[in-house]
Amino acid sequence: MDDRLESAELRGLDERRRLLLSLGMLCYPFLAAAGVAQYSRGAGLVVGYLLLVAVSTCYLALVVATMRTAWRAYWWLLAVMAVLAVLVAPLARENTLILAAVIVPSAAARVGGRTASALVVLGAAACVAVPTLVPGWSTGPSWYYAVAVVFTALLVHAFSRTATANQQLREARAEVARLASEAERNRIARDLHDLLGHSLTAITVKSTLARKLAVSASPAALAELESVEQLSRQALADVRAAVSGYRDVTLAGELARGRELLRAAGVVADLPTACDVVPQERQELFGWVVREGVTNVVRHARAGRCAVELTATSVEVRDDGVGDQPRTGSGLDGLRARVTAAGGLLTAGPVQPCGWSLRVEASA
Repeated sequence: MDDRLESAELRGLDERRRLLLSLGMLCYPFLAAAGVAQYSRGAGLVVGYLLLVAVSTCYLALVVATMRTAWRAYWWLLAVMAVLAVLVAPLARENTLILAAVIVPSAAARVGGRTASALVVLGAAACVAVPTLVPGWSTGPSWYYAVAVVFTALLVHAFSRTATANQQLREARAEVARLASEAERNRIARDLHDLLGHSLTAITVKSTLARKLAVSASPAALAELESVEQLSRQALADVRAAVSGYRDVTLAGELARGRELLRAAGVVADLPTACDVVPQERQELFGWVVREGVTNVVRHARAGRCAVELTATSVEVRDDGVGDQPRTGSGLDGLRARVTAAGGLLTAGPVQPCGWSLRVEASA
């Protein structure tokens, strides 16, 4: 419970930081508005202000699209902002370039890598060069706008890295909590079996022997012995059922076991560190797939690498081995029966250029 609360607090803190950063970047349209007030009059003044209000509205919608991971809408909004900035240019002149400090870092945050760096450099260079190329805009280069573009891009990048690190921390903590819970469940199951299983088995055996030896006893005594035997058998069955329930297969647990098993076998393990993408109702089935797939890789594949890929509707265990694994067997047949019962589809076979793939598609 404490881990979940702490994770929620971290998530809320990230959202508040994102909101503060987003609201802070709204100062740039206001700075552009100063240029509209300086260079425009009458209808041009009103139009310039309305265009900047539209830019601010698009930017706020951009923030919402980021939170909802609606990336297609994100790029459309960014394109509209760029068009609006071009329309504001005749009304605010060189002050329009401050809008590049919103548009360029927003685009760079999504593309990442060298492309992002190139975008920032080009944006800063444009802020320096454009005022010298457009008559009447400025008597010299606008270093102020170039610095604003670079500084804002660095700020957005630093925030994105922090948010990503926090997300990875939350995922790691969630996995640790799941593994700790599973370890505790297994310990309870083992202790329960050790404490009661052997005793109940002994009671059952002794009750059976006593009933056979008491053939000359009264019917009532035989009935009581039979009752004791039945009760002990039922109690033993209940204990085994409870232990089985405690030892349910979980996807997180099988990923952890698979990683250790592959490492022990000298196989490079490319396994996900989290399984939140898989709905809860499919995690047990996918856990069985990972268990069977990894076991077959270790036993048969002679592979150097094994990868597990997870989506919301599918799981695939793939290796780069000799591509010679059993198409049938008790484990694979049992897994196929589980998948079929769940309405899914199992495919297994060699892949090119080498290796073997076990893939399960769950019903939508």
